[in-house]
Amino acid sequence: MIFETFRIAINGLKTNKLRTFLSMLGIIIGVGAVIAIVSIGSSAREEVTAQISSLGSDLLWVTPGFSAGRATRMESDPRENFTLDIIQYIDDYSPGVTNIVPEVSSSVQLKRGDNTLNSTVVGTNEDFTTVNIYYPARGRFIDQDDLDQSRNSIVLGSNVASELFPGIDPIGQRIRLNYQGRNINFTIVGIMEAKGQGVIGNLDRRVYIPVTTFTNKLSKQNFVDLYYAQFTPGFSSQEARNQIDYFFFQHLGDENLYNIMSQDQILGVLDEVTGTLSLMLGGIAGISLLVGGIGIMNIMLVSVTERTREIGIRKALGAKKRNILGQFLLESLALSSIGGFIGIGLGYSGTYLVTRIGNWPLVLSPVAVILAFGFSLAIGLFFGIYPAVKAARLDPVDSLSYE
Repeated sequence: MIFETFRIAINGLKTNKLRTFLSMLGIIIGVGAVIAIVSIGSSAREEVTAQISSLGSDLLWVTPGFSAGRATRMESDPRENFTLDIIQYIDDYSPGVTNIVPEVSSSVQLKRGDNTLNSTVVGTNEDFTTVNIYYPARGRFIDQDDLDQSRNSIVLGSNVASELFPGIDPIGQRIRLNYQGRNINFTIVGIMEAKGQGVIGNLDRRVYIPVTTFTNKLSKQNFVDLYYAQFTPGFSSQEARNQIDYFFFQHLGDENLYNIMSQDQILGVLDEVTGTLSLMLGGIAGISLLVGGIGIMNIMLVSVTERTREIGIRKALGAKKRNILGQFLLESLALSSIGGFIGIGLGYSGTYLVTRIGNWPLVLSPVAVILAFGFSLAIGLFFGIYPAVKAARLDPVDSLSYE
């Protein structure tokens, strides 16, 4: 009887294919949207996590905080406390920290003859490559002599080199850097390996100069944007963080003037933010499942009305209430389950398309698939109960005389 009831239910849905498809559309969109949103969020989180982890697992970032004056107005630029002199003190008084790297950056325009290119110039030191696991493909990076003498040495990102020097070896060539209307000539000493898009942007479109050259000749201000450093092998992240925290508090006297973030903290914040965002967007997409359930109830009520005489004939031939109830419940579940399967395919296709465009890893969340499909079945069952009960309660005499 179960198989026969199921066959009758499927035949009932086949009677009007377009109406059946339209009634499933809300379920298809809902299931597909939930799966796609959660899976795309997981893929994006995986990509960003991989980018952060590629920098190494032993990094600490120290950034300026702020100190408010009267009426919450800032007394000075918080970066003024982040001078180059601090690097040596950190190295001397914080044994748990090594390879301290300053960084200061700004937007510039690079010129070679008539060719121009907008880029980002980064002032840093020789430890930049070690800390970021990012090395020159040709030539060399900034060295200690460049820093000591504030040389106009520059290292180009791979895209900058290919666009400004197509088919030419740039090593030893000169290039003009336009900073706030001033043109300064630099000598190219190296070309960085291709790195691609990173957490802070496209690394291949950046250029690197000695931090002393940046502060002495470009900004003419003896401070940087931030420091980041590796903690010494044998020391934990928390030990290194505590040492830097103690040093800066003793040096600045105000814990609001600086912020210290470890890689684990950044990854934790990232997981929390992306998880919350995916949950919120998934919940919004889940609303379409409820709309789809209402559509199923509507079409089932119409089906009960259209098939009143059929119900009467079946009851006259001996069908019981549970047979009629099962028939219409199975139709409702068939609508939601078929729509759910199509929605899974739609969600997977959407996730695949977005991750291919973004060049992210494909992460299909099985939890999202199970929850979305299970919820679609629950929706079909819930919204199919009332039409099924209504059909089961029809009086056979009245049903046979229905026109």
